[in-house]
Amino acid sequence: MDFFKWVSSILLLLSMLSISSSNPTGPPQIGFDFLTSAKKPEIVEKMVDWRRRLHENPELGFEEFETSKLIRKELDEMGIPYKHPIAVTGIVGFIGSGGPPFVAIRADMDALPMQEGVEWEHKSKIPGKMHACGHDAHVAMLLGAAKLLQEQRENLQGTVVLLFQPAEEGGGGAQKMIEAGVLENVKAIFGLHVSTDVAAGMVASRPGPVMAGSGFFEAVISGKGGHAAIPQHTIDPILAASNVIVSLQHLVSREADPLDSQVVTVAKFQGGGAFNVIPDSVTIGGTFRAFSKESFLQLKQRIEEVIIGQAAVQRCSATVNFNAKERPFFPVTMNNEDLHRHFRNVAGDLLGPHNIREIPPLMGAEDFAFYTDVIPGCYFFLGMKNESHGPLESAHSPYFTINEDVLPYGAALHASLAMRYLLESHPSPQSIEGKAHDEL
Repeated sequence: MDFFKWVSSILLLLSMLSISSSNPTGPPQIGFDFLTSAKKPEIVEKMVDWRRRLHENPELGFEEFETSKLIRKELDEMGIPYKHPIAVTGIVGFIGSGGPPFVAIRADMDALPMQEGVEWEHKSKIPGKMHACGHDAHVAMLLGAAKLLQEQRENLQGTVVLLFQPAEEGGGGAQKMIEAGVLENVKAIFGLHVSTDVAAGMVASRPGPVMAGSGFFEAVISGKGGHAAIPQHTIDPILAASNVIVSLQHLVSREADPLDSQVVTVAKFQGGGAFNVIPDSVTIGGTFRAFSKESFLQLKQRIEEVIIGQAAVQRCSATVNFNAKERPFFPVTMNNEDLHRHFRNVAGDLLGPHNIREIPPLMGAEDFAFYTDVIPGCYFFLGMKNESHGPLESAHSPYFTINEDVLPYGAALHASLAMRYLLESHPSPQSIEGKAHDEL
């Protein structure tokens, strides 16, 4: 190794670790400093403004053109380089040295096709569209983290990758981002979601599977229609569909290990339009979920077999469509053990260890799973509940609201998780010194 490069490396690492010499706790001070900065009125006001502007102008998956424009304008003002468009409307920003190691932090951008029911100054201006899942807050917090990290860019020995992702709500936006190469050289990724069930100032997560893998299915069961008064001349698809639905429930109650949580739900049943006419066909549809790839694929296989087999018992035919192109299967959201430990350390130092909750796996699905299916990741929930403010409606409700007091916490956690990951990914100055001495 060139002597001067070796000296430069040592000095840069010492500058990264200089916080340890001024504060015995070292890395924990990073989170404290980020949170202090994130709570400054000028940064809070910016995050609140970003979030409210996004809330007023919600856009659905792969249609987030104005959302993308706002993000790019703010990144330009911060002096943060980025790539766009990625997966139609997505953006990938870069802060730091431009070299390895690379760590990613992600926010989803899309809204839902819902009419907002909350009457307030910044209500959605777009009829039939609403940020009812907190993605407006997610973008605001990631922009806040970008501002915090950009101010520390000289101390980042490595690169933080900012992922502003489209189409989380069923569109598989994460999968499209991955196909576009956003995870190239990235070694770890962190993501968060606001939660109405966790108290403000607290976070919740768990190691291993945190959210289920999920898929959708639709089946058309065909028979022979006719008059309800002479059913013997018909082949009744409604009766066949009813038997199919009952049999599908047995897949969980009688074929799955009781300790291996699975769900099969039929939520769609369409057929017939008259009281006295048996229709030619019936359409049913639903979702299935599991916490392992093996269980998920087994459910998929058995759902198709049961639908076709039970329809045949009633003399009907059936076709099954899993709509994988329109609604991609979501893998299990899996938290890497080491990254979850890193999350607990960072969140504990920033919020206090008593403000970290470990939760059981959730049957909901999240397309962050596409990232954790490729590289190690950690996904956690940021609490918003504040009893003094009254109850919060759950996500995907037309009355969903955001407790904006938590925006600084999300920004500081994003920034702290990324910066400390880079810091801890580098060897200590002592180990570099020993290696360099050997080479000299």
